[in-house]
Amino acid sequence: MILEMKHISKSFGAVQAVKDVSFSVGKGEIHGLLGENGAGKTTLMNILAGTFPPDIGTIEIDGNVVGSMTPRKAMELRIRFIHQELNLCNDLTVFQNMFLGYEYSKPGWRVDKKKELEHAQKVLDSMNSGIKADLLVADLDTAQKQMVEIARALLFSSELIIMDEPTTALNNREIEKLFTIMRALKDEGVSFIYISHKMPEIFSICDTYTVLRDGSFIKTGAIKDIDEHQATELLIGKRFVQAHIKDAIPANISDDVVLNARNLSGKSFFDISFSVHRGEILVITGLQGSGTDELATALFGATGLDHGSIDGPNGPLDMKDIKKVMQSGIGMIPRNRKERGILPDLTIRYNNSLAYFVAKHTHLLVNKKEESDRFKRSQKQMGIKVGSDLDPITSLSGGNQQKVILSRWLQLDADLYIMDNPTQGIDVGAKFSIYKIIAELAAQGKGVIVFTSEYPEIHQLSDRCMVLYKGRCSAVLEREDISEVGIMEYSTGTRREALK
Repeated sequence: MILEMKHISKSFGAVQAVKDVSFSVGKGEIHGLLGENGAGKTTLMNILAGTFPPDIGTIEIDGNVVGSMTPRKAMELRIRFIHQELNLCNDLTVFQNMFLGYEYSKPGWRVDKKKELEHAQKVLDSMNSGIKADLLVADLDTAQKQMVEIARALLFSSELIIMDEPTTALNNREIEKLFTIMRALKDEGVSFIYISHKMPEIFSICDTYTVLRDGSFIKTGAIKDIDEHQATELLIGKRFVQAHIKDAIPANISDDVVLNARNLSGKSFFDISFSVHRGEILVITGLQGSGTDELATALFGATGLDHGSIDGPNGPLDMKDIKKVMQSGIGMIPRNRKERGILPDLTIRYNNSLAYFVAKHTHLLVNKKEESDRFKRSQKQMGIKVGSDLDPITSLSGGNQQKVILSRWLQLDADLYIMDNPTQGIDVGAKFSIYKIIAELAAQGKGVIVFTSEYPEIHQLSDRCMVLYKGRCSAVLEREDISEVGIMEYSTGTRREALK
């Protein structure tokens, strides 16, 4: 075995994140690490990467016990960790990010930028990334930033690469490109620990698996010996029935319009028109670069419109003032929680209250009891796992952070919710509970716009689905006309609907 972690335990205050877990990975093996949000996966990997020490337990690399693992020692042992959250400096170039902390030097203690640039570009080209190493990271989109994170892990010869939700921002073509790279490195003897909530990915790329639940070891084995249903049952401790939300909570769409967008054009999208009724869930989808990301932020006023107008529940919206947009009855759950959602230096409770403070708070001082009560209601509604709501938001798992962001906006009791990839980094059980909340919001007469590229999400939620291709509307499909093949054909431009 290249790696053996034996009887690892770790607590954070009263919360025991990992409980007596043993875990091993063989040479040239892709090992899937599975578990719901808060199951202890990322904590276990942070212990392996030297971010913090275990309370109990040992780590062996190539049969040798490693004492006092640190990030520097992990690097020396050729262990690389691609984190779920992007960890890039926007003000530096791609190659400077890739070599950060491990710069090439030349006489006079100067950085050899030319050598770094050449090496970085070679790695990026080997991935067919299409990224220039001398670009500023701030000029890259989220998918490109994720590819830079992966390139950084491949920069130096690695023996073990940990990937925590590496495909969150990647489209299908980029995912297959990543898998091709992983299989080639596996053939060279490189091992991987692969963390993902996407079951098709696990069964496509992994050789073996280990399941954690509530911080404890559940089962390990060969991936060929189980199927997706069995894996899901292991994750949540009971058989997960993939019910159809729309059957359990049918649509109740009224004639009242909560949002009417006319001839919208902006960065990467052109001449988009649509309306959303009370009780309706409109899903907007498209491949990376189709304009969905830019349209989502423009609908909330976070980025500007070049042309067009939007009417909200109470008339024309002032799209240059986000506070007025919020007070007009519109809320937005943004994508990419680290860059757009959480305030890492603030508490869970304060992060939960931010939207309320902006749109509804009218007093000079904050009533701490009211703020605490708001969080308790959110915690019960969303099932947020937390030690204390006064802990920093970064103490939570990625999925629980996402739940806090969702609950933050639900406090507005808005007429329309714009949700941009609302289940990013959420496990299968939590996804279903969020689908249920979205459907219940619509049943209460709210309008909901969901931006997603995942077909199961489209199938679960949509009353109508708008597909974008190269910034323009390729089709608007009623629920009964939606199929995975159709969505892909409209997304790739293979087929286009004659729109009215």
